[in-house]
Amino acid sequence: MPEEGEHILVEHQSSAGKWILTLLAVAFVAVSAYAHYAMHSRIEKLTKDLSASQAKVAELQNRMQTAEASEETIAQQVGITKKDLASRTAQLQAQQRAAENRLQEEQKKQITQVSGDIAGVKTDVGGVKTDVAATRADLEATKAKLQSTVGDLGVQSGLIATTRSDLEVLKHKGDRHYYEFTLLKGAKPQAISTVSLQLKKADAKKGRFTMNVTADDKTIEKKDRNVAEPIQFYSGRDHLLFELVVWNVDKNKVTGYLSTPKNAPVPVTAN
Repeated sequence: MPEEGEHILVEHQSSAGKWILTLLAVAFVAVSAYAHYAMHSRIEKLTKDLSASQAKVAELQNRMQTAEASEETIAQQVGITKKDLASRTAQLQAQQRAAENRLQEEQKKQITQVSGDIAGVKTDVGGVKTDVAATRADLEATKAKLQSTVGDLGVQSGLIATTRSDLEVLKHKGDRHYYEFTLLKGAKPQAISTVSLQLKKADAKKGRFTMNVTADDKTIEKKDRNVAEPIQFYSGRDHLLFELVVWNVDKNKVTGYLSTPKNAPVPVTAN
């Protein structure tokens, strides 16, 4: 029985870990695909801008060549000297160089920005990997916190929870039904699953309590039990092993849970 319970736990934890890793891997692929698409769009825009700038440069060069070829004609028609024409040519050349410099600076800025975006994506991916490692560490820590011990009937218990968060882990294992309860001292018996529980005494200082358990029309007194001690009893036509654990004892109340086998009857009102 201990080996089988531990084997089920390992399989469940491994399955949960695989699902988490799978979801994080899908997130990683989506982020990478988006970064690739964004980088491709930016490079395509840079290419179009470069083509437009090259066309402008070619137009300026053509104008310069035309001006030089018709230098004498322009001088005669407009009445300007060769010196003035040379000055105008120098201005056009300066404008060409300035345009080329502006284009180069703009390209550098955009390439730097794209590189920064890629670096940001790499940082996000690193964060995802860190989250995966942290999640795996949390699972291992929770697994280590769960305890296995022998119940009051001398039967080896499965893993028991000593906090509400531990109980949630056991619920997700799916190998038993779990019903959380809070019992008040002096209150009437409270129906939990297919049995009834009634708190008779609670000693918060010593962490001990006395409880009546009613199953199959028989009442059993569980006297002076301790916190986190598996309390066991048999119930039902098939003589199934039920188990309850109290993880907190206050002055006039206790809090814990009842676990039943998967094939045990389930109350109609249970969720």
